[in-house]
Amino acid sequence: MTTQEIFKKLPFSSPYLFVDELFYVNEKGASGCYTFHENLHFFEGHFNNFPVVPGAILIETMAQIGGASVSIYLTSLDEHKKHNEVSVATSYNVEFYKPVYPNEKVTVTSEVIYFRFGKLKSKVVMFNAKDEKVCEGIISGILANKSSL
Repeated sequence: MTTQEIFKKLPFSSPYLFVDELFYVNEKGASGCYTFHENLHFFEGHFNNFPVVPGAILIETMAQIGGASVSIYLTSLDEHKKHNEVSVATSYNVEFYKPVYPNEKVTVTSEVIYFRFGKLKSKVVMFNAKDEKVCEGIISGILANKSSL
């Protein structure tokens, strides 16, 4: 499965899609990028006169690039698996080191810790354009049937 095919299968759309490009996705992990354009609605009022990307959105970006894309890839390897399942983040432990500002591009890389019984656990790291570590952590998700959501 190509990165373009995986990108098309991501269960998100604007304004909640935080993936511009997937560089690679395989059984070991993924990498991709996203630019937080200044017109995104959450910059208004977060923080007044000093807009930064909320931490929850940074976690979501890491989950989309480093979790959901990998889940789609790994599920595609199992021809007996139902293809109407999506990855749902269920837990995360993330440390933040630097803020992300409007018009800033970030790159996310994930490393699969394990994938079994429909559960994916990955180590995920985000860097800014200066190659400074923005945040890192562990994100876990489970596969859920779309009809049960």
